[in-house]
Amino acid sequence: MPFLTTSDGCDLFFTDWGDPDGRPVVFAHAWALSGDMWHQQIPDLVEAGLRCVVYDRRGHGRSDRPGHGYDIDTLAADLAALVDHLDLTDAVMVGHSMGASEVVRYVTNSGADRVAGLVLCAPTLPGLLRTEDNPDGIDMAVFEETWRGMRDDIGAWMDRFTHGQFNAEYFGAAKPMSHDFGAWTRRQIVETPLIAALASQRSVLEANFRPELRNLDLPTLIIHGDTDTSAPLERTGRPTAALIPGSRLVVIEGVGHGLYASAAARCNRELLDFIAACPPKHVGGHREPEVARQ
Repeated sequence: MPFLTTSDGCDLFFTDWGDPDGRPVVFAHAWALSGDMWHQQIPDLVEAGLRCVVYDRRGHGRSDRPGHGYDIDTLAADLAALVDHLDLTDAVMVGHSMGASEVVRYVTNSGADRVAGLVLCAPTLPGLLRTEDNPDGIDMAVFEETWRGMRDDIGAWMDRFTHGQFNAEYFGAAKPMSHDFGAWTRRQIVETPLIAALASQRSVLEANFRPELRNLDLPTLIIHGDTDTSAPLERTGRPTAALIPGSRLVVIEGVGHGLYASAAARCNRELLDFIAACPPKHVGGHREPEVARQ
């Protein structure tokens, strides 16, 4: 299995699917999940001639579980190590939820020379915490209560958070997904080391991405479900789109935070259309994707 070793000695698991000469698409997964969450995107994009690179964040999935490095800057540096290791150019970066924060911080810290565009799927951006410049945010006390619940019993916490209807709330009432798919998603969350889950969530929560979003100078697509309770559209997706110059917001009705699965066909069409329209910065070197299937 392919791994790369970061500068601080953490081994990151990654997979590299599709045509090595196709345009690279790099996927950053959600909080407490793994790169496997993207398995409904990979077949369609590979069939369109794209190269899909998927990795597990440190402390998640098959990557190492070090006792440090869960701050957003280190997580973005891990992504940079992957991009450099594979020598990717003209990449489109796709981040879901917390993964959207990582791809934005990657551009902030490492620059956009290797990146042609961003897709932010159900982002937790620009910031959920109440601060002076985010007076409509959520009080820290609410998150601290959430973290106490996770420490007590993360399975019980998920039931309380979703009123016992994890599939319907996480994926959305339009298509709540199967029992087995929901159980697989829950299992990934439960199996993520709690210390890594808590530390990484706190790091993203305490970061202020507003200045970074205003300074983004890349084609950017935001995809969000209008019944998302984990990252409500009016707190996250819509203000994110308003902050990024020239970005485009696509709202999918009736789906929740897990729209990558419950609205996979629509998400994949949007991804393929966006990638096809994303101008390369470097001449030659990659096969462009086929036109998105309708």
